[in-house]
Amino acid sequence: MEPAPNPTSLPARCDVLVVGAGPAGSACAQWLARQRLDVVLVDQHPFPRDKVCGDGLIPDAHHALQRLGVHAEVMAVAQAVRHVACIAPRGGRIDVPGRVAVLPRRQLDDILKRAAERAGARFLAPLRFEAPLQEGGRVTGAVLRSAHGTHELRARWTVLATGAVPRALIAAGMCERHTPSGVALRGYLHNEAMRGRIDALEVVWHKRLRKGYGWIFPCRDGVFNIGVGLAHSHARDAAGRNSMADANLRELFGAFGELYPPARELLAGGRWLAPLKGAPLRCSLTGAQLARPGLLVTGEAAGSTYAFTGEGIGKAMETGLLAAEALLEAGAGAGADDAVMARYEAAIAALKPRFDLYERANRVNDHPWLADLLVWRAQRSPRILRRMAGVLEETGNPGNLVSLRGFTRLFLPIR
Repeated sequence: MEPAPNPTSLPARCDVLVVGAGPAGSACAQWLARQRLDVVLVDQHPFPRDKVCGDGLIPDAHHALQRLGVHAEVMAVAQAVRHVACIAPRGGRIDVPGRVAVLPRRQLDDILKRAAERAGARFLAPLRFEAPLQEGGRVTGAVLRSAHGTHELRARWTVLATGAVPRALIAAGMCERHTPSGVALRGYLHNEAMRGRIDALEVVWHKRLRKGYGWIFPCRDGVFNIGVGLAHSHARDAAGRNSMADANLRELFGAFGELYPPARELLAGGRWLAPLKGAPLRCSLTGAQLARPGLLVTGEAAGSTYAFTGEGIGKAMETGLLAAEALLEAGAGAGADDAVMARYEAAIAALKPRFDLYERANRVNDHPWLADLLVWRAQRSPRILRRMAGVLEETGNPGNLVSLRGFTRLFLPIR
């Protein structure tokens, strides 16, 4: 484990301070360091470190990894997968083809962090963001804490890529919603007997998993990522109560292990490699301000995870790259603050309609019987299967599949 940085050895200033070395932060740091900016990348944990996630890399993640020049390195250690399997409550299944892989975040994030270092970024950990430094209302860096005390690091710009836990957002005055959009629970099992038998990203809907879903994703060497997720954990009912306040993820996980035979077999014959861990999700580009003078918010801190699927790795990297591009193209002259903020906010706004479509598609989690209908129809219609593959590849509209119009089309003659 890396020793805690001593404040006397830390830099006093840099061009850009990136807080959080997950996919968004490391992507942003690498892109900026490529252009010879002095970038300091910090994280509250020494690397490599675990991160609760489904670990699935869908096409948008592959595209971002290629832009970052690490796709071959990632795929050399990832488990390549050919399909996403959608399993409906009554047992119907459709395999949606796509460019998909699985790699635990402990490995993925370390690859991305090391790529940022190779580009010239300085990585320091463990360091926790305590508060922004401010002059005249502009953020001019951050107060960072290590085991040795606090340190002030001044920067022309600070980028918060601190994930779903809102502590840093609150400290920076950027948090608009403290509660998460969703919650998830996952663990790793080794079960040699199941190697090759579960060879797709399996996503399971069922009435006992209502408001969410279960998953099994195959890693390498007979290891499986198994978990459950719940959406809309921040939603309120008519009386203003949190609609998910009584949700118990461990009970949901137990139900998943009972109702889905492959999960039951995996659990019965498997050996836990890591205990079940839970984590919040921030989805749909909501819950935080994106920018203020001297500071940008990116990645899951900005809500870069999709509702409905819970996928967020690719979009985290994409938003991190958008933050870097805004900083690079706006320059440092008069009016640079306004130019950076306007460019970044416009770039995120351009992504928002797609996130809104996933919010609409999230009704499948609320009404699992819709999955029965969709899978039944896709089994009989190449057109529907192509549309599902288009959603995965981001060439199609996920909301259309479960909109009123799309729902009506499911009853039209099969083509």
